[in-house]
Amino acid sequence: MEARELVRVQAYMRKIFGAKTLSVRARPKVKDSAEVYVGEEFVGTVTRDDDEGELCYQFQMAMLDEDLEDV
Repeated sequence: MEARELVRVQAYMRKIFGAKTLSVRARPKVKDSAEVYVGEEFVGTVTRDDDEGELCYQFQMAMLDEDLEDV
C-alpha cells in the first residue's frame, strides 16, 4: 500500500473506532497490506483489494481465547 493510502485508511479507522493511538504501518516485504496497531500492540492487518476497478480495504483481526480472559 502506498503512503497516501496508509494515511487515509488510518484516519478512517481512528474515526470509526475512536482510537487516537491506532496506527496503520507499511509491511516491509508485502505491498498489498499493512499492519494495524493500537499503541504498540499489533491488532490485525488491512489488505488492499482491487478487483476489476473496484477498490476496497479489508480489516482482519484475530482474538485468542486467552486474550478474553480478563474481560
